[in-house]
Amino acid sequence: MQLEVSLTVRALCLLVFCATGVLCTRGEEVHRLAQRKLCADEECSHPISMARALADYTAPDCRFINIRQGQIVYIYGKLKGKGRDYWQGTVQGDYFGEQSTSLGFFPKSIVREIQHLGTELVEMPTVDWDFYC
Repeated sequence: MQLEVSLTVRALCLLVFCATGVLCTRGEEVHRLAQRKLCADEECSHPISMARALADYTAPDCRFINIRQGQIVYIYGKLKGKGRDYWQGTVQGDYFGEQSTSLGFFPKSIVREIQHLGTELVEMPTVDWDFYC
């Protein structure tokens, strides 16, 4: 009984801290970088191309990914319009240590495409989930 109460209290505290933003850095929606994007398929589930990072990049917020010079980046989306300077992709984290693989945005200027993996791109609207942390 005491264990159940303790777990309930911990869960409530965690909920309160997340609601106030004290502990949670995920679960927040931020503004869209663009309204449209290019993808290899309608689900944006296949990479468009592979690129090599030309420089280190430190993510300014939760929508972006950290990249180290020399890493291979798999590009899954290319933003259009006002956000055209940003691409969406993943890096292979295991090669450079503890960094986990995650999907995020980065400036296209810090990578050089080395291999195209598809031929035809599909233009899609961005969705809230694209910019959700």
